[in-house]
Amino acid sequence: MRRFLLCLSASLACLSSPALAATSEDEQFWLNLTAMGSIKDELVYFAEVQPRVGDGISRVDQALFRGALGWKFSPSLTLYQGFAHVVVPIDEGTDVNEERSFQQLSWTLGKPLGGELSSRTRLEQRWRSDGDDMGWRLREMIRYEKPLKANSDAVNALFYAEGFAALNDTDWGARSGFDQLRSFIGAELGLPGASTLEVGYLNQVVNQRAGNTRVNHVASVTLFFRH
Repeated sequence: MRRFLLCLSASLACLSSPALAATSEDEQFWLNLTAMGSIKDELVYFAEVQPRVGDGISRVDQALFRGALGWKFSPSLTLYQGFAHVVVPIDEGTDVNEERSFQQLSWTLGKPLGGELSSRTRLEQRWRSDGDDMGWRLREMIRYEKPLKANSDAVNALFYAEGFAALNDTDWGARSGFDQLRSFIGAELGLPGASTLEVGYLNQVVNQRAGNTRVNHVASVTLFFRH
């Protein structure tokens, strides 16, 4: 964790200084459909499908399928083991496929200022069809939500930030250090039952190959089916 925070701090400092590398921008739309719940007692699961539309919201440039089983140690702490399959379509070429195994720790940190502060730590092992190496990546998300009306969860203000750090170099392009940063601002809307809808703006800063930076401006919609 210390290495991750050092990498993230150094990378953010670099981003705030005059950049010599090229920066590109894109407008995107991300849809996340997630089902989650209890299988039996403390054994829980989640499964999600995420199409991501980029290139000026003109075509699907990534599709992600992810699922995990978890054990709820307490109402505020859950540990998961999961797997993800990611498809990156290539125009007039062979699609790039990525397989990921991951371990995830989700916990509630507290309820400051009348809201809820939570954390998600995820360690990924990544394999891609355009290389042979396994890449390790650490992700840390801090999330805060706060009801806009007292004693009601109908509408919550929602903020989160997630930093990514690659822990090793690979022959398919991963470089050790800062990988990307996602920052979200929006709202969480209560739906019938325990389901929720999250809508808002997500800013994604990606460290690409050759030191170039990509900034994606994302309209993000996430639907959680809970039971």
